[in-house]
Amino acid sequence: MIPYGRHSVDQSDIDAVVAALKSDFLTTGNRVSQFEGMFAHCVGAEFAVSLSSGTAALHAAMNAVGIGPGDAVVVPTMTFVATAHAVVACGGVPLFCDVNPDTLLIDFWSARQAIKYGRGKGYNVKAIIAVDYAGQPCDYSALRTLADDNGLVLVADAAHSLGASYKALRVGTLADLTCFSFHPLKTITTGEGGMITTASAVICDKIKRFRNLGRDSVADVVDLGLNYRLTDIQCALGMSQLAKMAGFLARRRVLAERYDRDLLECGGGVRPLTCEGNRSHSFHLYVVKLRDRDLVKARLSTANVGTQIHYRPVHTMPYYVKFCQREGLSVSCPNAERASREILSLPIFPGLTAVHQNYVIDALKGVLNG
Repeated sequence: MIPYGRHSVDQSDIDAVVAALKSDFLTTGNRVSQFEGMFAHCVGAEFAVSLSSGTAALHAAMNAVGIGPGDAVVVPTMTFVATAHAVVACGGVPLFCDVNPDTLLIDFWSARQAIKYGRGKGYNVKAIIAVDYAGQPCDYSALRTLADDNGLVLVADAAHSLGASYKALRVGTLADLTCFSFHPLKTITTGEGGMITTASAVICDKIKRFRNLGRDSVADVVDLGLNYRLTDIQCALGMSQLAKMAGFLARRRVLAERYDRDLLECGGGVRPLTCEGNRSHSFHLYVVKLRDRDLVKARLSTANVGTQIHYRPVHTMPYYVKFCQREGLSVSCPNAERASREILSLPIFPGLTAVHQNYVIDALKGVLNG
């Protein structure tokens, strides 16, 4: 089976982890701050704080923004459920908005309407979370204007977009807080892990306390917090992976270009998502829209081609259907709902060979034209 994604780990990564295992510190040692400094430099950010997962990063970001009962955050419904969970975990309410049908990125007008709707319901709308779906940055100029005009904090869920850019500005510097994930299938991996970048020293300190059970530099508990620390072992892997990130990104882009070119010949109504011209894409995912998506997915599986669906809109999941009913919220996101019936993620990862990609493309052509 050719999977839709796979981690890329080599001997240099193994050697880095072994060196950490032989060191004096397995956690809270120097490798943590070294990884954070290396990462901040890589994305051009002032501060970077590591956490135990991308979900932890989102949770810490919502805590740093001050989300609590009575507060609301605008969240695009086409995202991994952790984006909304982070809001709810802090006592807030996610105001789900729709996405652009061509890119599946947050729709400006739907987000603006969600702000108006939430305030009409009596919520203190505090923030917008922009999700860089599949690895393409959102329209941060428009979202910055929307946030500033409404007195909101702009948070980027950049779990997919490490290494991407918008108008020549690197992801990690485009929002007030940017959350990254280091899950094995992401641009780089620490096994599990996350990072938040920000230009605010105050926010940075608050996140550091939150990830360390609310303790300050003298170990007094001054806030509520959790153990969301990343270990030195994971940071050793992260630094080794970060040194190879440019190669990982280059390979993903080559694979995406090949799909773009060859899928035009597939017929059968296969449509890649639109890539905007003022952005560079990290291609964490390569997503297409298809007629008869479920049938295509099943037949590709029979041909040993692994695919995935990213995502089912969060507001349609049973927990959030009940949540919105309980809160008296009405949600309509027709673009996301339609896309969720059509989208399919094809295999893309640095280790995908030309031979295997040829097989994937040929298998898709066979399914669509057979």
